[in-house]
Amino acid sequence: MEKRKKNIVLFASGNGTNVENIIRYFQDRKTVGILEVLTNNPHAAVVDKANKMHVPVRAFSRQEFSSAEGVVLHLKKLEPDLIILAGFLWKIPVLLIQQFPQKIINIHPALLPDFGGKGMYGMHVHEAVIASGAKQSGITVHFVEENYDEGRIIFQATTEVSDSDTPESLAGKIHQLEYMHYPKVIEQFLTKAKRQDYPP
Repeated sequence: MEKRKKNIVLFASGNGTNVENIIRYFQDRKTVGILEVLTNNPHAAVVDKANKMHVPVRAFSRQEFSSAEGVVLHLKKLEPDLIILAGFLWKIPVLLIQQFPQKIINIHPALLPDFGGKGMYGMHVHEAVIASGAKQSGITVHFVEENYDEGRIIFQATTEVSDSDTPESLAGKIHQLEYMHYPKVIEQFLTKAKRQDYPP
């Protein structure tokens, strides 16, 4: 019997480069389907990227995001196997976490538990890493819980921080790790494929 294709939804707030990369990765694969991209910013570049790649987009307000009759109800109708945060900046409401326990994952641009928490996103993270003198940084894929960046870690990958790195150059290294690993971690997580480099 052929296995049912797993389905995901993607949340993003900005440029959507990770969303674009994930969509492209799964376009020609039969393992995982993308139901929709959801965004809190109807004018974000991610909207155009998703439209050009023929993936439905839904924008929502803060009220819809925190309401049981808004985004939560919409997601329950879609029945995604996994909810993927890819550059999404709002804190996930407790109600949403309760409705989809252990089904919401995020990627953080540092090696948690270091350099996480409220306000630690984007360039703020890379600036903090360099200011600390850390010799390594990387990415962390983790479950989303009620507190920022405290959910169980699923996967990490590292890169060296050189003395000549700036926040911008470090951001470039981190983006490459995100593009290389995030789609593969999602695929392995959903299909339980035996892959040494990714979580069981």
